[in-house]
Amino acid sequence: MRNILRLVMIARPYWWLLIITGLSLIVITALNLTAPYLVMQLTGILTQLDQSGAMLKIRNLTLILIGVYVGRAVFSYFYSYVSHVAAWHLVADMRVKVYNHLQKLSLKYYHDKQTGQLMSRATNDTATFEVLIAHAVPDLVTNILILISVTIILIIIHPTLALLTMIPIPLLVYSSIFFMKKVLPHFRKAQSSLAELNAVLQDNLSGMREIQVFNQQSREKSRVENRARNYTTAILRGLHLSAIYHPAVEALTAFGTVIVVGFGGYLALNGILNVSDIIGFILYLNLFYQPIGMLARVTEDLQQAIAGADRVFEILDTDPDIKDAPGAVNLKNCAGNVRFEHVCFHYEEDKPVLHDISFTAKAGQMIALVGPTGVGKTTIINLIARFYDPVAGNIYLDDYNLKDLTLSSLRNQISIVLQDVFLFHGNVAENIAYGLKNASQDEIIHAAKIAKAHDFICELPQGYNTIIGERGVKLSGGQKQRIAIARAVLRNTPILILDEATASVDVETEADIQASIQALAGQRTIFVIAHRLSTVKQADQILVLEDGRIVEQGTHEQLLQKDGLYRDLCEIQFQSFAV
Repeated sequence: MRNILRLVMIARPYWWLLIITGLSLIVITALNLTAPYLVMQLTGILTQLDQSGAMLKIRNLTLILIGVYVGRAVFSYFYSYVSHVAAWHLVADMRVKVYNHLQKLSLKYYHDKQTGQLMSRATNDTATFEVLIAHAVPDLVTNILILISVTIILIIIHPTLALLTMIPIPLLVYSSIFFMKKVLPHFRKAQSSLAELNAVLQDNLSGMREIQVFNQQSREKSRVENRARNYTTAILRGLHLSAIYHPAVEALTAFGTVIVVGFGGYLALNGILNVSDIIGFILYLNLFYQPIGMLARVTEDLQQAIAGADRVFEILDTDPDIKDAPGAVNLKNCAGNVRFEHVCFHYEEDKPVLHDISFTAKAGQMIALVGPTGVGKTTIINLIARFYDPVAGNIYLDDYNLKDLTLSSLRNQISIVLQDVFLFHGNVAENIAYGLKNASQDEIIHAAKIAKAHDFICELPQGYNTIIGERGVKLSGGQKQRIAIARAVLRNTPILILDEATASVDVETEADIQASIQALAGQRTIFVIAHRLSTVKQADQILVLEDGRIVEQGTHEQLLQKDGLYRDLCEIQFQSFAV
């Protein structure tokens, strides 16, 4: 329940709406208590011997009863709508809160997470808060008010009879507690199973091309069916307990009614209670047991909300391992000098990736990182952007330790083009201008020309306004990379990082792009990762990595003169091109 209380505190901006809801509930409760009283009065009028003025009294009771029902309808509207306004605003706030927190978490957090799982927590689990705020809590308040009020009224009518109605209460309380303990694990399992189903669906929809090309439709259908069945099984187990609990509550409350009918009838026959009191007692008794019976549904709603809240706050309680240090510097003007000093790094304990990496990249230089796959080239790039922190050593930007800079100001100095390009659903111009607010059309076109993308963009159906689809599905790999390069160029940051940025383009286009990138040399610090060594020939400094270490360092010509790894890589690549 701690997370439920936290949720109520987060809903503080909407407390005024909840107060209106609460006041409406109080009025509705009062009106509900008035109706049986009016029926008691009517019964008394009809059973009294003196009927003088009875019609006038009946007319007045009728008018009051009309007012009661109209008033109940009006306040029910306020209760229903206002509570939902508060609930859905809270759901929206929590979804944004979860998403914003996910943005703060480092890439390490996502290593073992599925996108669909996280989406389920941000959408399905937060949706349970609507039930909590709009239904469970108001119903709980209403039922408590009714229970207290009706108990007082029943005691006033006849204390002994009222005490007899309490006989089923201990059993109802015990069954409710037992139900809560038993049903919560099933609802938690259901929420988890739903997240697993969403994860599989998200993966499969993203990988539909691979599913079809490898003809794995039947296999993936079985996976989806398995996850769907798991969710169905979990939710049905919870509902099975509910199906037992609800009739049990109804049976116990009916037993109380039987006691009143039997003993109340005896009291009436012996003249201890009049007929109107008996009828009123029975009517109020229905109101008395109604909130107890409603505990079943309220309990069920609470359990689902608790399960959802636990999963949501599990994310919100995860502290980012990469965050601004106290007093972090907001770097505004950066020259682009980068220095690694004895940097070591690993993603997992006992599996080192980088060993004692030290080098200096002066402002305006082009630094190339080369070496076999898996030697730590991309890891160095990730450390520069501070997606991760070194486990030993330090990295400096213009003599500032990266840990002493705000993340926002650090990343404002860096533009990155990755081999696995991500483009957003939108038009070409929007994707190129993604990293620069208020970019003009001329600036967008200029960047596209540098990236050798302008010509093919002009051939698209709507040119720069062409919608490229999710992840740029309507474009070729080379086209997507050129748009990503244009996006980085337009941002015009002191540091430009190209991680296999020309891997998906043809040799002619690569030569054009390299010429354009070379034109940027001297204006910004450029880090290049490339397996095509023709890309790095013009670099001011080439770092050759092997097994997480820098084994060679120098210019293209200097490294060719050494009988080392770089020369071997050049010879192997030259022979493959010759073949």
